[in-house]
Amino acid sequence: MASQPPSTHQRFAKDVIIVSLATGLAALSGIFTMPLLTRTLGATDYGIWTQAFATSYMVLLVVGLGLPIAMIRFLPAKTDKAAIRDDVYSVLCLSLLVTLVTSVLMVVFAEPIARSFFDGATQIVRLTALIILLSSPTSISLTFFRAFSHMKTYSLFVLIDAFCQVGIVAYLSLNGYGLVTMFVGLVALKALLLVCSLGYAARHIGAARPRFLRTKDYLRFALPLMPSNLSWWIVSSSDRYVIAAYLGLDSVGIYSVAYGIGNIIALIVIVLGLVLTPTLSRLYDEGKMEELSTQISYSLKYFLMIAIPFVVGAAVIARPLLTLFSTPTMASQGLLVLPMIALSILLLGAYSIVGQVLLLTKRTTLAGAVWLAAAALNLGLNILLVPHLGINGSALSSVVVYVLVLAIISYYSYREVSFPVDWRFVIKTVVASGFMALAVWLFSPQTRSQTVAAVAVGVIVYVIGLLLLRAIRKDEISFFKGLLRRSDEQGPGA
Repeated sequence: MASQPPSTHQRFAKDVIIVSLATGLAALSGIFTMPLLTRTLGATDYGIWTQAFATSYMVLLVVGLGLPIAMIRFLPAKTDKAAIRDDVYSVLCLSLLVTLVTSVLMVVFAEPIARSFFDGATQIVRLTALIILLSSPTSISLTFFRAFSHMKTYSLFVLIDAFCQVGIVAYLSLNGYGLVTMFVGLVALKALLLVCSLGYAARHIGAARPRFLRTKDYLRFALPLMPSNLSWWIVSSSDRYVIAAYLGLDSVGIYSVAYGIGNIIALIVIVLGLVLTPTLSRLYDEGKMEELSTQISYSLKYFLMIAIPFVVGAAVIARPLLTLFSTPTMASQGLLVLPMIALSILLLGAYSIVGQVLLLTKRTTLAGAVWLAAAALNLGLNILLVPHLGINGSALSSVVVYVLVLAIISYYSYREVSFPVDWRFVIKTVVASGFMALAVWLFSPQTRSQTVAAVAVGVIVYVIGLLLLRAIRKDEISFFKGLLRRSDEQGPGA
């Protein structure tokens, strides 16, 4: 009997598993990097490191012109290889041109930028410009893999990037080299990834001269996303610049350690964004609205199942967690930052799922307006609170802004596509998280080994709590068991 083709839910869940493993391992690579840098370089140099990555992320959002999101929205429905080829290369050339101009400007004005935000590290600014120049076309190539659900290929590049970066940082830091040498190594890595990713994409669609036939349509969709993307960066990353201005780069380093740990659940947000957007776009374009609604509902449910206990756990064992990845001095100053950042990322994750509706219905202008207002509010709150509350004020401002963004976006999204929210499940998740928190608090971890053991105990107690409360239905457990059994028999959806 011929095997049945996988359903949309099966393909979606399988893609989530593939990308989850890759991004999870990539996130672990960042966890390995953090203690290496904080203990060998100190808080100030770690502050410069995080400042450079925050800057590169912001610049890539701008120079990308929102075009990667447009690729995800429009390419999955295309079957004509010539049209696909023209769209990909047109986006690539346009993005590369804007990136080149921006990188040159960064190199020219490296000294004033370094004096203002990088503690005078001019060479780091110039090397960051090179990383941006190499990363932009690589991002377009990886977006092509995402658009056509080549998740194994995408995941492979993610893992190579992450673990090569860890290897570079580990080798150089342990052998006494400084930040400049580390960034030179990163430039070489990004150049290699660019060549490999472009070559792999060209193998699938061939090479051609771009004709920019549909570039206007792409820009018409993507440019309204620019305020949203830039404003999101202001909300999520500009706090480091305010902290640097008022408190110095050592405080940026301390804040970044707490932010990095609290941001771990963001990898779930990343996974959902990678897989959810092309899947929902396909369902929306095919008019499968009931399946679309179900997909949003289940994505929100399973995200909260992981995010809620993470926030609770971050609040209970903040000190030992921070000490595990930094120094006792840095840990003592980030105790409140960690749970507040974790809560912020939970709110952001919920937004990333619910907000897909506005992307599908092309209401990008509305999303941009909301994020523009959020950016202004966040910047104002940071300037107001950081001088009085220090880094805790910055974390608090993030919570306030994300609550407002989620509330507004949820209101407008639900008007476009209604989807059920399983509130009974949410309540059961909170109760199970309470059991977990009590167990971890009674465990009272002090050393690093005890902290690791406490996390393991907390996970076990939480899972048992979910089962006792019957939060997960038997049909859901059977579905995932069947999915895992089929994972070796089916390739990723194309």
